Amino acid sequence: MTRVVLAANNAEVGGGEVMLLATASLLRDLGEDVTVVGPDAADGVLDRAAAAGFAVERLAPERRRYAHELRAWHARRDDLLWCHGLVPALATSGRPRRIVHLHQLPTRAHRAALLAARSGATRTLVPSRWLSARVPRTVVLPNWTPEPQGRGPEASSEPGPPSDRPRLGFLGRHTVAKGLVVLAEALHRIPEADRPVLVLAGAPRFTDVDGEREVAAGLERLGDGVERVGWVSPGRLLGDVDALVVPSVAPESFGLAALEAMAAGVPVVVSDAGALPEVVGPQHPFVATAGDAGALADRLEACLAQSASTRSAVVAAQRHRWREEYSPHTARDRVAAVVRDASQRPA
Repeated sequence: MTRVVLAANNAEVGGGEVMLLATASLLRDLGEDVTVVGPDAADGVLDRAAAAGFAVERLAPERRRYAHELRAWHARRDDLLWCHGLVPALATSGRPRRIVHLHQLPTRAHRAALLAARSGATRTLVPSRWLSARVPRTVVLPNWTPEPQGRGPEASSEPGPPSDRPRLGFLGRHTVAKGLVVLAEALHRIPEADRPVLVLAGAPRFTDVDGEREVAAGLERLGDGVERVGWVSPGRLLGDVDALVVPSVAPESFGLAALEAMAAGVPVVVSDAGALPEVVGPQHPFVATAGDAGALADRLEACLAQSASTRSAVVAAQRHRWREEYSPHTARDRVAAVVRDASQRPA
């Protein structure tokens, strides 16, 4: 049994923190002793880890203090430290028995910090080949999602709830980078009689005032064709829509929302931003050029107009790709290999 500490990048739960919790669960299933450390906040990653039964170490919520406390705390331990993000990796720079796990592409301003953060680390992990091509000397550990509750392969080809208009889901931050402005324009181009209701999950987090106004103005053009449901679980949203759209403009290092739709048996339309085409696979029929509202409108109309047999084939292909590449069963062996490799090899 290996003692593994998973260090969070942020207190709030984003994509990296979702994967930290997923990693903790897999490691526990493998028989490892797991502790989660991070900045403390109400309903943050530590609360969720504690609710799942993991030992947690609560450090200061402010980033600079968190980094200082994490370095001092880790100096008293000899566990394998799995740093989920640049903040804990930089805070423990130079220490042995560390894994650095990046969940997003470092900015130019962060590249020097990344060089320091990797000092002494046994491995640097990234979730996609797209990101690995941009960060040298990294190992790809693809993200994964659990089997959706209440939806199996037999139910995966069933459409959403009956409605006069199709329902199109969006899950994530309401920002320009996530493609909401382009999505609003694409939907506006679809004739009103054929236009789906946009079921909008998430909130305008990690954005500025100008971006928030731009998104609001775009959505306002859709009138009552937008249904806002706030932060809900992926399963709840995906059980209530006919398709999911991931229209990102900024490059995605992976694309968890698309993967969750693939697992749940919901057709997904994505842009070609970053790793999204890699996630859905080269044969996926619903990929639009990032930032091109006309191309996105075309792919949305094609997706929502599918016959039942075509939909079933697309959903089956999505499920197969998820099962073979991104399911917990596949991830289990990969995670076990990472821990084994980190325990055996020098930095």
